[in-house]
Parts: sequence; structure tokens; C-alpha cells
Amino acid sequence: MLRVSPNGRYFITRDGGPFFYLADTAWQLFKRLNHDEVDEYLTNRVAKGFTAIQAYVLRGLQVANRYGHVPLVDRDPTKPNDAFFQNVDYVVDRANELGLLMGLVVTFGEHVKRVKLDEQIFDPENAVVFGRFLGDRYRHAAVIWYLGGDRTPLEGREVWTAMARGLKEGSQGIHLVSYHGPGVWATPSSSFWFHNEDWLDFNAIQSGHGWAIPNYDFVAHDYSLVPVKPTLDMEARYENHPDVRTNTRKRVDAHQEREAAYWALLAGAAGHGYGCNDIWQFYDEAVTPYWKEYAHSTTWPNTHWRTAMNFAGATGVGLARKLLELVGWYRLVPDQSVIVEGQGEGEDHVMAARADDGSVVVAYLPFGNPISIEVGRVSGGRVKARWYDPRGGSWKYIGEYPSQGVREFVAPSSGEQDDWVLVLEDAAKDLPA
Repeated sequence: MLRVSPNGRYFITRDGGPFFYLADTAWQLFKRLNHDEVDEYLTNRVAKGFTAIQAYVLRGLQVANRYGHVPLVDRDPTKPNDAFFQNVDYVVDRANELGLLMGLVVTFGEHVKRVKLDEQIFDPENAVVFGRFLGDRYRHAAVIWYLGGDRTPLEGREVWTAMARGLKEGSQGIHLVSYHGPGVWATPSSSFWFHNEDWLDFNAIQSGHGWAIPNYDFVAHDYSLVPVKPTLDMEARYENHPDVRTNTRKRVDAHQEREAAYWALLAGAAGHGYGCNDIWQFYDEAVTPYWKEYAHSTTWPNTHWRTAMNFAGATGVGLARKLLELVGWYRLVPDQSVIVEGQGEGEDHVMAARADDGSVVVAYLPFGNPISIEVGRVSGGRVKARWYDPRGGSWKYIGEYPSQGVREFVAPSSGEQDDWVLVLEDAAKDLPA
């Protein structure tokens, strides 16, 4: 079971060790895949370095899973269909066996407050019942819960609060709960509605599916709040998703995935949610396409989910986890003051963080442009400098310097796809590569 760290910045496991939340977004996992496919998918995600899987419990009332079962009897939240939830049990248990946490979104927002579809079913009374059912059924599983279902609270705030109460009662208070909003630019985080609610254990951001959205600003907003709570961009731009900001003919690529992850994590996020346009809906023309079940969808998937599992963006965020675990990510504090020259404009935004004891500085350079760093901010008498290639995970040694003054660093390459990570460390620490 996950808990919040004593300083309120990140997640810890039952034994108190830091937990790096790196989630893949698999919203339709409980409906689109059979058991053999679930095993194939989860095994791939473990190999890529993911530690969590995000999926919806309720998303569509009349859409059956691969075994022909719908989630509720007579569309009634107080009558969960046990046959449907036996499949949910299988997926959750299998994920946990493989060491994966499940980040479960309780219900699509349309079931709480109708916006586009005629599928509203929840009120405060049945919401607490359904929440209690889920909390109790998965009390002993490694899960966390998200409310919200991609929607603002609107007039449904009482429903969401009741559902949260039910989850806490059912799990006897051992599961963490947050809120998954719609990614509205003005209110991208749960903090804008629920930060001071006692049931909200951490904040969740949806920064959205546009090119170069500055999610570091959203993380910084949550990071500054009191009381202190962990925050994460649990739904950033999806790989191979049309760019919703500027040009729908342009699709989000692997560089964008790495950029979103490093920007958020070095800005103080407790973890990160990767997504792929073809995986969240498990695109497969042999199975009824998701967007035909929901005619309002305009995401235009074009790659079978088995192929999409191996997109370069998924590899890149896994490598980001490896690097940040190496340098002790949970001790990093965002620190833009170490950047003296070379801070770019727009997408060329360099994000930097420094360990709380000064032993390491990490800076992400989206385009590999020259940068000057105050190396005196690194502890010890000498600084060891290295470049980390976030595309392939290799290192390039730069040199060792006295821990004083300002020094310019020029990346091995530069360009629109040539991102690099600069790692400056106390040479006496001798971190492994």
C-alpha cells in the first residue's frame, strides 16, 4: 500500500521506501483485452520500467468487456455485476503480482454529470455505496483511486465527495485518493477544487494533449501550496495523439513525451503519467473500435496497440525513471537559480533541480543548447560533470572541475529532437552510471 512521505512530497511503500510513480495510461484495460492480452500488455510495461497502470472502472454502461459482461445490473451503481468485476479482479491481481500499482479511476465523469452522453447515474446516496463497494473489494490490493473521470466537479461536487467518503470507509482509510480533472487550461489540477479536502491525499494534474504544454508551471503551482501534498501530471500529452493546441495533423512524438516527463519531475512532481493514443483505447480494428462506441471521440488512433507498446516515448520515460532513481529523485528540489545563462524561451525551457544536500544538480535541455551553470552550488570540493542521453540511456563524461564559479556546458548535439540531461555531482560521491 502506498502512503505519503513525511515531508508530503512523494509516495512511500509500506516499508517506508520511496516509490517512483511512473504510470502507463490504459483507460479501457478492463474492457478491451482478454486475459492473455492483459498478461502480454502488463509484462511489456514492466519491462519498459513502468511501476503503475491507470485504468477506468466505469466508462460506458452498455459496453461489455471481452467476455460479454457489463459493469452494472440495470445501470444501478448499487448493483455491481460480479461477473464484470471478476475480470477486474484478475487484472488487478495480475498487475500486483508483477509489481505494478493500479491507479483506478472510479467512473467516467459523464456518469456523474451529463455533458455529452445520456449516461448519468450517480447521486450522493448511491455514490457512497459504490465507493464503499470498491474500497472494500480491493482493500488488500495495491491500488490508489482517482475521482473526477476527466470532468470538472460542476454541480456534482457532492457526488464526488460522497464517493470519496465511500472509498475511505470501504478501504478502512488505507488507500490514497485524488481527483482526475479535464485538463482545462485555467484549472488543470485537482488542487483548484479540492486541495484542502481531508480526503484528497495528493494532487493530480491533466496537462492535456498539446505540443509543448508547460506542465512545469502546473506542478510549480501545486508544489507551493499549503498544506503540502504530492502532485503529479497523471495525464500529460499522449504519444501519437493529434496536437490539440496548434495542428491536428501533427502528432505528439517521443521527444514530447520525454520533455513532459522531465519538465514535470524536475519541477517537483511525485511521479508522472505517460500515455499513448493507441494504447489508452487499445486500438485494434478486429475489435469494435472505441471511437465507434463513443461517437464524440476525435482522437484518430492509427497503430495497433501491440506495435504502439514499443513506441520510443515509452522507452524514454522508463529511462528517465532509471536516471532519476540513480540520483535520488526524492531528494531533488526544483532550483532554477543554478542556471546563469542559456535559459531558452518557449519550448526551449531548461528545467533544473538540486539535491537537498547539494550533492547533485540535474538539468534537462530540450534542444541541447549551450548552458551556463553555477557549479559552486554543488557540494564538495570538485564537481564531476556528465551528459545523459535520454533517448538511449548512455553517458558521456565531460570532466571534473573545482566546485566554484560559473561554467558553460555544450551538449554533444543540438536540434529539435536532441534533448540532453546535464548531471553535475559531488565527485566524492562517485555515482555509478
